[in-house]
Amino acid sequence: MAFAAMPSPLSVTFLLFLLLLGASFYTIEAREPFACDPKDATTKGLPFCLASLKVEDRVKDLIGRLTLQEKVKLLVSGAAAVPRLGIKGYEWWSEALHGVSNVGPGTKFGGDFPGATSFPQVITTAASFNASLWESIGRSVSQVVSDEARAMYNGGVAGLTYWSPNVNIFRDPRWGRGQETPGEDPVLVGKYAASYVRGLQGNDGNRLKVAACCKHFTAYDLDNWNGVDRYHFNAKVSKQDIVDTFDVPFKMCVKEGKVASVMCSYNQVNGVPTCADPNLLKKTVRGVWGLDGYIVSDCDSVGVYYTQQHYTSTPEEAAADAVKAGLDLDCGPFLGVHTEDAVKKGLLNEEDVNTALANTLNVQVRLGMFDGEPSKHPFGNLGPKDVCTPAHQELALESARQGIVLLKNRGPSLPLSTRRYRTVAVIGPNSNVTNTMIGNYAGVACGYTSPLQGIGRYIKTIHQQGCADVTCADDKLFGAAVNVASQADATILVVGLDQTIEAEFKDRAGLVLPGRQQELVSKVAAASKGPTILVLMSGGPIDVAFAKNDPRIPAILWTGYPGQAGGAAIADILFGAYNPGGKLPMTWYPQDYLKNLPMTTMAMRSSQSTGYPGRTYRFYKGPVVYPFGYGISYTKYVHTIASAPTVISIPLDGRHARGNTTTSGKAIRVTHAKCNRLSIGVQVDVRNKGSRDGSHTLLVFSTPPAGHWVPHKQLVAFEKVHVPARAQRRVLINIHVCKYLSVVDKSGIRRIPMGLHSLHIGDTKHSVSIQEAKLGVIKS
Repeated sequence: MAFAAMPSPLSVTFLLFLLLLGASFYTIEAREPFACDPKDATTKGLPFCLASLKVEDRVKDLIGRLTLQEKVKLLVSGAAAVPRLGIKGYEWWSEALHGVSNVGPGTKFGGDFPGATSFPQVITTAASFNASLWESIGRSVSQVVSDEARAMYNGGVAGLTYWSPNVNIFRDPRWGRGQETPGEDPVLVGKYAASYVRGLQGNDGNRLKVAACCKHFTAYDLDNWNGVDRYHFNAKVSKQDIVDTFDVPFKMCVKEGKVASVMCSYNQVNGVPTCADPNLLKKTVRGVWGLDGYIVSDCDSVGVYYTQQHYTSTPEEAAADAVKAGLDLDCGPFLGVHTEDAVKKGLLNEEDVNTALANTLNVQVRLGMFDGEPSKHPFGNLGPKDVCTPAHQELALESARQGIVLLKNRGPSLPLSTRRYRTVAVIGPNSNVTNTMIGNYAGVACGYTSPLQGIGRYIKTIHQQGCADVTCADDKLFGAAVNVASQADATILVVGLDQTIEAEFKDRAGLVLPGRQQELVSKVAAASKGPTILVLMSGGPIDVAFAKNDPRIPAILWTGYPGQAGGAAIADILFGAYNPGGKLPMTWYPQDYLKNLPMTTMAMRSSQSTGYPGRTYRFYKGPVVYPFGYGISYTKYVHTIASAPTVISIPLDGRHARGNTTTSGKAIRVTHAKCNRLSIGVQVDVRNKGSRDGSHTLLVFSTPPAGHWVPHKQLVAFEKVHVPARAQRRVLINIHVCKYLSVVDKSGIRRIPMGLHSLHIGDTKHSVSIQEAKLGVIKS
């Protein structure tokens, strides 16, 4: 390897000067002010341009200066310019699900911004069960996604409003967009949502770094199944399931994450389009939860419920219903075309339009878009130098490592020893992929390390795909794959799914490996000279019971879609540079689970009378391939509960302290309890009995007192803890009683059941008796 001559100190200094000069020039010149240009004498001094005034006063002043024709053109994602007030046009639609994306017209890659850091797909990052990692993806030292988003905004190639994250529940394992979600548990999804939103939006009080959006509200988890698509689907959901499951992540996103936006979905819920339902939007999201921001439609949703669902007779009625329901912004042109006529026909008041505009303008003002020169904003110094930095790319690698789940390790066969194995056969349709690793709603990655490349950094490889792609339509390439497996010292099979199998508008037909992949795996394993390691790349679960039960396949890894550095992360785990600690964020069902189980049936709870199996680990008790929360390590951890209360008494609110108005079936309504600071503190000792350092996830489940409508168990807390080899760490877990030990009755009322609640931490069990306090005294 040749090395260039080292430059002189003088030339280095000059080079640094040029770089700094270029960066300074870039941030000053790249983007003109969106509004309130200090050079514009016509707007200088107008109240909406004065950063010293309150946000609401600036917004009110601006709305008062707009005509109705100008207002309606601001109700759409491609908002028009208002030249007479010095306001430029703005594209609201940008995405940042797991890195700045090129989905949506608001972001453009190229020139100074050829790519952005592409993290693992959300389902993989969620498998880390590490809340600090989720928040650090959007904030912390690297400030990765929001830094890169702001840098691209400063460069004139992106917006500041990002319609991410997706916080729907992964209710059905066939859903093509399940990969975008943090999994099937509402508490897990809600904690991810709040963490990611806080990371994106920053912590500068009322000011926003970028504006996040939690989507798609609500009961949206079907794209295109068996002739039913999302544009025509009416989700029939019980009040119990709405409150107990579907609402939970969105409520946490708004109340704990302080998200700037919520997106309503395409589908109807109980016969009403979500974007036209005032009970969902105006009453719940804005009224009960207190959204400080705007509500946006999924793209063309208003047009969809007029033209395809035929919910209204005229387009003006559709526009009026949306705005009156609480919709503030339309992704698409519909409101811009029909709202003015709706006002003229008396279907809508101009004041309703003003209310909608106040919510969108509120966010733009908090983003600094009316503060003049962008380079003088708090983040105005960010530019191309702040995108795809080594630190950002290292965090992408670390995220992938933390999210990969070890499902099987008989022997143990992993990690592989480079002393024992000199050559490895790398086989499978996903063995040398790049773009597949970043899943959907991704951007242009900074660069890729494929599985083959990652493995090749550790050991000599022999490569054969075995299948031309994941559809694996024939066995033409099987022979070559079997041949190299018989020659190599060990075999690594990288199989699974990609966006041709699961994606937006594409739900899966089944849960087994596509095409003839299973046949490829079995034939290669039978012929392999050494151990066969199965690596699965997918968003959704796969029925791999055949491999789980095959002694010729001693180890299985699930990687999700591991992002731009996925191949390096896979190799680091296979060869022992990293000790796996991920846990499955969704249940892996057998294929038979799908028998007589339409995706369109929304009920979460099982039914013995009808044979309905129920959904997710909370309500399904049948056989599984791998359960929710499963994942093993290269070491062994032992839990011991060091301290925990055995009795907790619930003090009642003063208005309900007497009489029996608060209980139903021995369960206190949460709204009648004094919930502030009412929590259970559990101290758990975690001992690493092995010879390797590792990070362990403590999952705490609660089994409520018996009742036919309560979950079998539910996740109430989780903590990630690093434990050195043969060491012990004590972890304090606080469980908020009203939030996490409550259940929802058939009327949709959240209650705290009285009686024994069993807490499960691994194989350890602890019971806590919850009772109504006498005269408000709390016992412990």
